[in-house]
Amino acid sequence: MFKLRLNYLIIFLTLSLIVSCNKSSNKSVAISEEQLIQKALDIHNRVLTLDTHADTPLRMIQPGFDMSERHDPRETGSKVDYPRMIEGGLDAIFFAAFVAQDIRDDDGHSRAKNLCLQMIDSIVTSAERNSDLVGLALNPEDAYSLESEGKRAIYIGIENGYPVGNDLSNIDLFFERGVRYITLVHSSNNDLADSATDPNGSEHGGLSDFGSEVVKEMNRLGIMVDVSHGNDSLFYDAISLSKAPIIASHSNARAITNHERNMSDEMLKLIARNGGVVQLTMLADYLREVPPNVERDSAIAALRANMKQFDEMTQEEQRSARNAYQELNIKYPTPAATVEHVADHIDHIIKVAGIDHVGIGCDFDGGGGIEGVFDASEVMNITIELVKRGYNENQIEKIWGGNLIRVFKEVQAVAKKIQAQNI
Repeated sequence: MFKLRLNYLIIFLTLSLIVSCNKSSNKSVAISEEQLIQKALDIHNRVLTLDTHADTPLRMIQPGFDMSERHDPRETGSKVDYPRMIEGGLDAIFFAAFVAQDIRDDDGHSRAKNLCLQMIDSIVTSAERNSDLVGLALNPEDAYSLESEGKRAIYIGIENGYPVGNDLSNIDLFFERGVRYITLVHSSNNDLADSATDPNGSEHGGLSDFGSEVVKEMNRLGIMVDVSHGNDSLFYDAISLSKAPIIASHSNARAITNHERNMSDEMLKLIARNGGVVQLTMLADYLREVPPNVERDSAIAALRANMKQFDEMTQEEQRSARNAYQELNIKYPTPAATVEHVADHIDHIIKVAGIDHVGIGCDFDGGGGIEGVFDASEVMNITIELVKRGYNENQIEKIWGGNLIRVFKEVQAVAKKIQAQNI
């Protein structure tokens, strides 16, 4: 009975508020949850939605994998395909050709380069086969022109500079093949730079001498410099050396979640001063703190120690690995990461760096996917949460795609100036 009376009281107060608002002013009108969601979905459909990081090419090189089909993640491990991009209202995406770090010699670099090119070819081939649904994008404006045609824009990035090897001419080769950003490093140090998570610590003190030349060449060609996965020294080296704004294609705020992969407030302020952008990622470990669990950590370490690199596994081995991780998650549950956590990070970055310096890089198929945004079909829930928090359409447009497109344009403008000076 008490609950019933309380509900009536809440309804009465709500109605009173609506009447009061209507009598006193037209500035504030209460709306229902259903109306708010519809408002968010309308905004989501109008703005350009761009995800800067998906590791889907690892799946695309597998025999029989078709991006035009809606896949079951439990079977293929993939959280992105063209049907789910359409369902989620995701207009554009950067598919990252990811090559895991391996031996740093001529043979290792050659294998990495060949695998990277194979993934790039798979992206291009998929776009060509499904030209009724998507189009390959090379320039910032392409996202808008393809959107106007009712198609999804497919951009290409590289995660981990390992395939560059020690050959600067590979940067030009990758650019000609459509690559528009390169994440300089991944989970271990390479010949370009230091990783934030290499167990042996710093090797170069940030960028290597060769890595500095790579950044300069990326500036010259118009390739965005991506500092995600790099250690703090790499960040400071890259942002001081680059003549164009830099990006972090999938990183979060360290003040909210204290992970070495995330960006400190000082970094966020420098990103703003540089004109760059930090793209929020949906990987749980970077979104929320996890209580220590020695047994879980030991079990995961043991599992990883006995595993091959993911890109070296057969489909059956990949399926087995996913199942093994799922079993550990069931045995050792951790607090869920949610869309609210994502919005908390967005709030913080905007507070520190401003509305012009934050975006979205989900990291689907590379571990990304959280409660509320499990795959590409659910990305509209980010917009719904932002509307709930009071963000307007102009702000949401910047977060979802506008900021990254602005940086992309500035990177290309810098490249034109450099090329003109060298004539």
